[in-house]
Amino acid sequence: MTASRATGALFAIFVALLFALPAQAQKKLSGVALVIGQSAYEHIAPLPNPANDAREMMKLLTDLGFDARSVTDRDAGRLRRDLERFAEDAEEADVAFLYYSGHGIEAGGENWLLPVDVDHGSLDSAEETMVPLSGLIEKLKRSVPVTIVLLDACRTNPFPAGSLVRATPGAEPAPMGESGLTAVRGATSLTEARPSNDNLGTVIGFAAEPGLPALDGAPGANSPYATALLRHLAAMGGAEFGQVMRMVTEEVYLSTRTQQRPWVNESLRRQLYFGVAPDESQGDEALVTGERRQLLLTIAELPDINRLQVEKVALRDGVPLDALYGILRALDETAEPPSDPSEMEKMLEAQAGRLRKMLSERAALRTDDPEIARLSEAADRAIAEGAIRTARLFMDRAVARVEETRQDVDDLEELLRRKRIADAAIYARRADASALVFAFTEAADDYGRAFDLVEKWDEDLAWNYKNMQAEALRSHGRATGERAALDAALAAYDTILRMLPSDDRGSEWAITRNNMAVVLNDIGERGEDAADLLKAMTMFEESMAVFERLGDDANWSAAQNNIGNIHLALGQREADPARIEQAIEAFRAALARRERASVPMEWASTQINIGLASFTLGERRGDAALIAEAEAAYRAALEVFTREASPMDWGMAQNNLGNTLNALGLRSNDISYHDRAAEAFEAALEVRTREAWPQMWATTQVNLGNTYVHRARHDLDTENLEKARAAYEAALTVLDRRASPLNWASAQNNLGNALQTIGQRTADVEVLQQAVDAFNNARRVYKRKEFPIDWAMTHHNVGNTLRLMATVSNEPAHYRGAVTAFRQALSEYRREAMPMQWANTMAMIGGALQGMSYTDETLDSLTQAVEATRAALEVLTVDNAPVEWATAQNTLGTCLLNLSTRSGDGATLADALAAFEASKKVFDRDSQPLQWAFAENNIGDVHWNLAALGGGNAEYAKAIERFENAKQAFGENGQLGAVMLSEQKISLIRQAMEE
Repeated sequence: MTASRATGALFAIFVALLFALPAQAQKKLSGVALVIGQSAYEHIAPLPNPANDAREMMKLLTDLGFDARSVTDRDAGRLRRDLERFAEDAEEADVAFLYYSGHGIEAGGENWLLPVDVDHGSLDSAEETMVPLSGLIEKLKRSVPVTIVLLDACRTNPFPAGSLVRATPGAEPAPMGESGLTAVRGATSLTEARPSNDNLGTVIGFAAEPGLPALDGAPGANSPYATALLRHLAAMGGAEFGQVMRMVTEEVYLSTRTQQRPWVNESLRRQLYFGVAPDESQGDEALVTGERRQLLLTIAELPDINRLQVEKVALRDGVPLDALYGILRALDETAEPPSDPSEMEKMLEAQAGRLRKMLSERAALRTDDPEIARLSEAADRAIAEGAIRTARLFMDRAVARVEETRQDVDDLEELLRRKRIADAAIYARRADASALVFAFTEAADDYGRAFDLVEKWDEDLAWNYKNMQAEALRSHGRATGERAALDAALAAYDTILRMLPSDDRGSEWAITRNNMAVVLNDIGERGEDAADLLKAMTMFEESMAVFERLGDDANWSAAQNNIGNIHLALGQREADPARIEQAIEAFRAALARRERASVPMEWASTQINIGLASFTLGERRGDAALIAEAEAAYRAALEVFTREASPMDWGMAQNNLGNTLNALGLRSNDISYHDRAAEAFEAALEVRTREAWPQMWATTQVNLGNTYVHRARHDLDTENLEKARAAYEAALTVLDRRASPLNWASAQNNLGNALQTIGQRTADVEVLQQAVDAFNNARRVYKRKEFPIDWAMTHHNVGNTLRLMATVSNEPAHYRGAVTAFRQALSEYRREAMPMQWANTMAMIGGALQGMSYTDETLDSLTQAVEATRAALEVLTVDNAPVEWATAQNTLGTCLLNLSTRSGDGATLADALAAFEASKKVFDRDSQPLQWAFAENNIGDVHWNLAALGGGNAEYAKAIERFENAKQAFGENGQLGAVMLSEQKISLIRQAMEE
């Protein structure tokens, strides 16, 4: 510890002011320390390690320049006198440092140190038999500029559960905390008192978080807390004390594998340093320690959600937590970490697999070069400490050593074989280290060199190195989108296949073909046609047949799940739903061999895939039963994915469930579904935060915006629509056309929908034009060749907006533009493949043609409108699309009424009356009062026409009754213009009845 520190004078304590003082003005302070170790308890559970802790801390504090005193195993009287003496000594000092290791309890807002002679009876007179801590700390605060108290006394309560503590025999009893000393609230709080003006602050450190126990460590050693303090206080190197304590916190967290995390309350008003920076130590350990200290500070800044992901992968994959955090830090220094949580987890799992393989193969490294052996061992130590870049540096040096000695053994073939294999292992080790820091190109190069070295010496090693090269190339291609890397990966896999016997159709062949299919899938997802996806599917099917023959259910179900994903990807591009049906079949087949009891996470993931495919197919077909199946699948997945254990999977399931609830709400015209959808999206946003996962946050914002749009169908104002608009615009501050083109296009399209309805309700042509612009923006991504269904959707939406613009602006040309746009949509919306979309568009054409008819001197537009609307009603029903069905019934009635009015023929009036009456099954007075009023008004017009065509006063009376109904509903909803029109109609009819 002291070999590199020269003289004791270097370790004088000083406080560096935060402002106004130059470096040479930093004041050196004197410090006293008391170290207490309580091990040999006489009547309660003894603790083996506090005496060891005290001995080592005494030495450390003395080295750091404190006037330190250590005491152990003190009874109540001696412990009290020790603390009183310490307080007196501290009056002449600038810094007081108290370290306590032993039992302690918290009760009634006071922390008590337990002497070694304490017993259960001591709890009835605590002030006499135990030592309170708050009074000492308050005294130190008043008399010493800087007070530091470190308490390794959070061990499990040594007294029976439910024990009570009385300060004096007659005092009120207080319950005892479960886990030793902790931060308390109230008058005797250790942490809340305000220091005097002369006090530079206080540091109170506990070995564990409030309410949680600390570990004592292996017998004869030090506690985890003491071990961390010794390691980092001893090597402060002039570092600021608060920063060092953060290192201590994360050191304990890592060394206990997340079981314990110290807690510090710091109220220093100056930066505190122990000593000046000593001479930097040299050698391998200095490099490892330096990187580890930076890693600890990085961990201290990580959000809890990132910690949870690393802990989850480390536990599941059985790799060191330190090393996995080191890998994450290396990624942050090398490239932007994935924003998508599922991609982040995949990355961590891939790197954990590489790490596990690297650690398992350490024993296989054999070398006769002591320097290489030393460097390899140093690399292993560095990885264990999370110093990944330092491990890479050591392997760089080992490779340099290899390069120096490669030619030394060329004379003897056996020695050459051994040398080549050993050298290849070094390249492979460096490749492993490169892959851990995401340098996949360098890793692939080194695996290739390793393959070249062993190709003619060891077939199994050559096969393995070529596989690793292919995997590194694929990882690079997937991360960067470079086609050349993916093609190189395919070539590597092809080399592997050629190494196998020509008649080999076993596990290695199937795994290699499966891996080739994964690369082809990556290529196909980026390409414009489906050829690579189809080829990948064939290869998955071939591999799956081998897995079936070998009884390998895990790989078989994974391949089956991959086949389902390809079917779904193809189905989303195609109008024919057959692919989506095949995806559901594949997912269900995979689920049959992924039992919940044995592989719950894989089971739940497949449930989500089933839900997505069922939802997509249900939307295409207008099948509420399929959408209900999707809801059930998501809810099943949520029985496994909990927010606490799997927050991002849980958030994804909540997000998908919200989309499904919205679809069910549209089909049932029930706003409660949309309310539940909003709850699901809000739940998803609790974990999909903008700060941690911006892309996921933006996607859920879009979905929440959709919910507001659906809610707006049940009101007449723009409040929900403006909320939707805000949600879409917020999402577009994150989504970028180049980085996330499909999500960007979706947000643009949905923004257009919200603007369309806002423009309709406010009669604002400018807002309607903004909607058209948004739809056209979406179509910049939704090209017809690559995305025919989405392309058709944007044409449908533009057509609907133009129809509304014609109504608001009274410009018939917009109706013609709407009809053209709708017919463009129908070129992809085919009735047999997408009946609901086809029917909705046909109904919209009917509405646009009806608008055109007002300037059409012939009856052609009206006749075509009737034909289009009746065709739509062959598909739309009150059950599968109630609002759309009712709207189409109203359009049909209006067209038939206008045909009668213009032709003077009453033959169409009965059908018109039936259509208007049918629309009221959905547009009832309670839920849709304004639409109901228009239906009543239209029915009144039908009776008026019937009266004019010979029906007489009876029909006039019916017309007046319906107009009166409409007038009352219009008035209740603030439609004064419609009220006046109804009154005019009633007046004209009464005049006709009197004539």
